[in-house]
Amino acid sequence: QHYTETGHKIIMDPAGQAITGPFDVEGGVGKAVKHLAGDLHVTGEAVYLDDMPNPPGGLYGGLVLSQKSRAKILSVDPAPALALAGVHGYFDHKDVEGNNNFGAVIWDEEVFATKEVFTTGQVIGIVVAESAILARQAASMVKVEYEVLDAILSIEEAVAAESYIGDEGKIESGNVDEAMAKAEKQISGEVRIGGQEHFYLETQASMVVPGENNEFIVHTSSQNPTKTSNYVAHVLGIPKAKVVCKVKRMGGGFGGKETRNVFISMACAVAAKKLNRSVRIMLDRDQDMCISGQRHPFLSKYKVGFSKDGTITAVDVKLYSNGGMSLDLSRPVLERAMFHIENSYGIPNVRVTGRVCRTNLPSNTAFRGFGGPQGMMACEAYMEHVARELGMHADDVRAKNLYPARGGVTPYRQELVDCHLREMWSELQASCDYTRRRAEVEEFNRNNKWKKRGISMMPVKFGMSFTAKFMNQASALVHVYTDGTVLVSHGGTEMGQGLHTKMCQIAASELGVALDKVFVTETATDKCANTHPTAASVGADLNGFAVQDACKQIAARLERFRHAKPGATLAEIAMAAWLDRVDLSAHGFYKTPDIGYNFQTGEGRAFHYFAYGVACSEVEVDVLTGDFSTLRADILHDVGDSLNPAVDVGQVEGAFVQGLGLFTLEELVWMNNGQLFTRGPSTYKIPSANDIPIDLRVKLFENCPNRRTIYSSKGVGEPPLNLAISVLNAIREAVGAARRDAGKEGHFRMDTPASCERIRLAMGDFILNKYAPTDVLAKGSW
Repeated sequence: QHYTETGHKIIMDPAGQAITGPFDVEGGVGKAVKHLAGDLHVTGEAVYLDDMPNPPGGLYGGLVLSQKSRAKILSVDPAPALALAGVHGYFDHKDVEGNNNFGAVIWDEEVFATKEVFTTGQVIGIVVAESAILARQAASMVKVEYEVLDAILSIEEAVAAESYIGDEGKIESGNVDEAMAKAEKQISGEVRIGGQEHFYLETQASMVVPGENNEFIVHTSSQNPTKTSNYVAHVLGIPKAKVVCKVKRMGGGFGGKETRNVFISMACAVAAKKLNRSVRIMLDRDQDMCISGQRHPFLSKYKVGFSKDGTITAVDVKLYSNGGMSLDLSRPVLERAMFHIENSYGIPNVRVTGRVCRTNLPSNTAFRGFGGPQGMMACEAYMEHVARELGMHADDVRAKNLYPARGGVTPYRQELVDCHLREMWSELQASCDYTRRRAEVEEFNRNNKWKKRGISMMPVKFGMSFTAKFMNQASALVHVYTDGTVLVSHGGTEMGQGLHTKMCQIAASELGVALDKVFVTETATDKCANTHPTAASVGADLNGFAVQDACKQIAARLERFRHAKPGATLAEIAMAAWLDRVDLSAHGFYKTPDIGYNFQTGEGRAFHYFAYGVACSEVEVDVLTGDFSTLRADILHDVGDSLNPAVDVGQVEGAFVQGLGLFTLEELVWMNNGQLFTRGPSTYKIPSANDIPIDLRVKLFENCPNRRTIYSSKGVGEPPLNLAISVLNAIREAVGAARRDAGKEGHFRMDTPASCERIRLAMGDFILNKYAPTDVLAKGSW
């Protein structure tokens, strides 16, 4: 018996060849191979839902949507729509044979509104026609009469009206009141974090195909096939086993396709059952943005106690999120924000409370980071405030308060093991030449009045697991064929992040076959049932272990055949096993051990492990316009022993740039009637070529295996997004330099996104002093 560096046992035959995995194979685990569907993506050959041909007689749906933020429905008249040639019907709550109520956690929404609408964009009915254009035109002709009611649109309005969903959440450690009273200095303040549109390239899409005997196949662009199939069965009133959901791939998801696409599949299903013909919908971009929800806006109110040397001793934070008209995933999003309120800093006394505000906006939902960015943004705001109160550089305050390598304990009482923050901080400081560059930035600012630069470092500690214990499980189905090829099915979905690629690499390594012999066709609920969404950055962790489990079962059955034919190919071994009537298929399963936090008692392990990262960003800001450029960004990120370094570096780059959009560029603007104004790329700006750091350097932290996960790796999807706060912090440093020139010292508030408008209004120069003697904040939309 022999063991790999990561502790995996390998059994060798007498000739010294491995007969049990993991095998060192071409394209296997740890190899930097490109996304297996990458060539298909860039050539346009990859099949997305809208590329799939219509079944014979297939129809298209158009949604009839509420135009009011809150109103009673007095009447609905579909006659003008039904009069159009090619329109096959109008369907609403009266046509639901199952249950019209649904929801991600609790059933607080309706598939089709019955008596009242609670937001613009709420579905009232569906018109079915022979083309997508005709269906949309007909849907717009359905006449709805309303009695308008008072609506709540903002967090402030909700707080004033005590309009909340659920109870207050709370995490507390130490004695906050006593520590605050004893602190040498105290500050208090607040900061707002704006929402963000997912802007996946492929909008929400679904096609429901009826079969015989009340059987249905749902093709959808969803991170959550099981929820889709379950809810289609729910609205149709049929057994779950009669609905199969299939996901080939998504053109992006980012959390926006975890729950907020199921109502589209449900609406299509009602029409498909009534007409016994397939019905499909792919939303236009403007409609998608208006109805499917975004990242939660947050308001954070903080109070901090600290010493004169910058040591934080106590933090008390109140968080408020804009949940929209229903709960959806707002509570777990809020809880994750609370879990990350101290980011990477060892603060002995912490209290954080949180409320989800019910408003009459479309229900906000999951988005990459899932509350983590909002919690960390609040933390970095009070760290900046402390630094300016003391006249210190904020990076020095950050470094002083970092968690130690061992012995650190979070506010939710989880001990940190193998915390790499201080080591990574020092390594990045050296590799990016931070000390020299910081001095050069200070020199530049002394010599330039209308251009200012800022440089900032930023640590991240991100908890890895679903915070709901039952969701930390996965299954897989693996088939070995007699030609030595392997077909893998698992519960995860592919949205461009390379999950299928990593699963194929695991199977290749476990079974001892080259990567080009391993395939994943699609995710389907008749292959792997009762799955959970691909989310929380643990898709590879959970499904990887399930794939490994299935492969090990098959490998164990093949072991005697490898003994008998040393050096034989998998094809030869599989054929010999098949002739001997050995099963070449296996179902694998995995559940995360030692997990589960109880908010009521404050006990339990919230996360399986933590991913760490450090970034350093340098910006240049135009004082007169507020425009800025990110001159350079250096990122050092911890992915354990990477399953695929090429894919992981791409994930780090993409997450960072998406975070840059969240914190500096992307602004949702809502009109006073509750309608979204920024409903397309003409008014809503995601990062483009000019916004990416001019010099972007990404390195994966080395020699840090994570023994708790598949092949000692770590998830990578969400944590690096938070590192983009370093760009915002660098902008703060640049603005601070401009304010010093204008004679304004000390703390100033900057909400996000830090748009050109907000940056310009924060400058405090003589032009602003003439028209706005005191600091002015852009109104924004929260």
